[in-house]
Amino acid sequence: MCGIFGIIGRDQNFWSDLKVLAKHATQRGRDSSGLMTFAGEYSVVRAEYSLSRLIKKVDLRKSNVVLGHSRLITDGATDNQPFIIDDISVFHNGIIVNAEQLFKSENIARNHEIDTEIIAAVIKKYHSDGDLENLRETVLSRCVGITAVAVAMPKFGKLILFSNNGSLYFGEKNDVKYYASEEYPLAVIGCKFIEKIQDNAKVISIPVLQNGGYKVEDRTVQRRSLVFRLPNDTSEKKLLENTVPQVKRCSKCILPATMPFIKFDAEGVCNYCSNYSITNNPKPVEELFSLVKPYRRQGKDDCIVPFSGGRDSCYGLHLVVKELGMRPITYTYDWGMITDLGRRNISRMCAKLGVENIIIAADIELKRQNIRKNIQAWLKSPHLGMVNLFTAGDKHFFQHVDTVKKQTGIDLNLWGLNPLETTHFKTGFLGVPPYFDEKTVYSTGLQKQIRYQSFRFAEFLRNPRYFNSSIFDSLSGEFHRSIKEKKDYFHIYDYWKWDEDVIEQTLLDEYDWEMAPDTVTSWRIGDGTAAFYNYIFYTVAGFTEHDTFRSNQIREGQMSRSEALKRVKEENKPRYQNIRWYLDTVGLDFADTIQIINDIPKLWRSNQFIA
Repeated sequence: MCGIFGIIGRDQNFWSDLKVLAKHATQRGRDSSGLMTFAGEYSVVRAEYSLSRLIKKVDLRKSNVVLGHSRLITDGATDNQPFIIDDISVFHNGIIVNAEQLFKSENIARNHEIDTEIIAAVIKKYHSDGDLENLRETVLSRCVGITAVAVAMPKFGKLILFSNNGSLYFGEKNDVKYYASEEYPLAVIGCKFIEKIQDNAKVISIPVLQNGGYKVEDRTVQRRSLVFRLPNDTSEKKLLENTVPQVKRCSKCILPATMPFIKFDAEGVCNYCSNYSITNNPKPVEELFSLVKPYRRQGKDDCIVPFSGGRDSCYGLHLVVKELGMRPITYTYDWGMITDLGRRNISRMCAKLGVENIIIAADIELKRQNIRKNIQAWLKSPHLGMVNLFTAGDKHFFQHVDTVKKQTGIDLNLWGLNPLETTHFKTGFLGVPPYFDEKTVYSTGLQKQIRYQSFRFAEFLRNPRYFNSSIFDSLSGEFHRSIKEKKDYFHIYDYWKWDEDVIEQTLLDEYDWEMAPDTVTSWRIGDGTAAFYNYIFYTVAGFTEHDTFRSNQIREGQMSRSEALKRVKEENKPRYQNIRWYLDTVGLDFADTIQIINDIPKLWRSNQFIA
């Protein structure tokens, strides 16, 4: 999941064009960077810092070939790109999800952790003689996942561009050739007749390597590892409490007495049930066909699908392509809490469906610092109503839909939000009563947001540690999610019934969708935050969002109460691997953090809540 670009040739606009291409590549990830240049001879510089910083440190005054890479690290924290075997240099955007299997089936020794190695290794095995005619087919027939690459083979004076999902574009102007991961930067610099590289490879002539090799320099810095390693000694796993709370529950659904603002009638039915309106009741799909008709563009991409890589957005993408018959571009906002599993499922889906994936990556290190500051503040004075602050940084997902609309010229966006995800308790623990008449998963509107923020601000005053550098980021995200007007959008599950069994079976059978190793559920497994906050709620209040979700399914007639109780017993078990990843990623000690949570008085042990 990276940004790649290239300039082959040079004119008077070289520096301004380079600035635009590099800036846009960095939008997709800034963990590390790499440049391959030619100024009489080839050289490669790879760095464990941003592309903008690298460009300032490399002498490009005489270069007439500049190939660049800006990386969002997934595999191999120190194996930066371009990845080189002999004179084969590979700039790769995407994730090869079957790399390990390919090394074995192709009988190739693996020397690095980065998945891009398999691309270079396969090319070396089958095309080291310079026969490039079927190079694209050789790679794409073997590699599973997004494979958008620029392969430089200067020994033969060739640069080969190809992709299996269209996340690669080529353009020209003033006899200079350019490529980039997205169309927008090529349009900005004035390229004409921009071409999406998807169905065929593009072969470009570059200067022939004269001296048999080129200089490669790796510039490292001291930084915390960006790749998680589960410790061999997992004795700390025993710190996670796994007691099943014995708590009074609604006689119809499974909501417990510890649910904020819950009330029970004489028959033991809760007010959440008595005030519930059927949500999963789709309108005729023909209505959606009529609504999207004005947006269709013959032979062109015509809608944006906000895409987290989670279960519901993945199936939503399936419906948009297979049932609605549209040509989407997916958009992913990576704020540092999408797990590698989530990224792999993004790669699987987009590659299988041939769909471009536009990534906007936040300043991930800054986002993680904000999370750490807010958790540290919370741990000093734990309050269940403030747990939502841990996920405030992801709300800019809603802001950057407009960014993608502007860059692509596509207005229509189709969302795959699960209509049964309404939780209520996350704001309820802050003192905000449930809005039973709310028609959306998220509460919207200025007045509701002001009320919510006033409750939150009261907790800020009680715990001044919340007054940290994350405040503006949190508030601006909430504005874009809950207040800013949204246009030209529809929800897929307003027109197709949300059916968990159908969704899971389709994803597993048709897309080889990956499940998490530490839980039985398919929900939120690509979200790095969910296991941690659910552990807090379960340990203290005796329930999680799985209880509210399964309760909604009961009310919809999709599940029996006994089945729901059986499922949440498994789904609420602490997810050690995911919690460990989360705390390691944000820089918090696992044992210290879990011990503080374990020591919080248990609501479910109060006599008024015990069954």
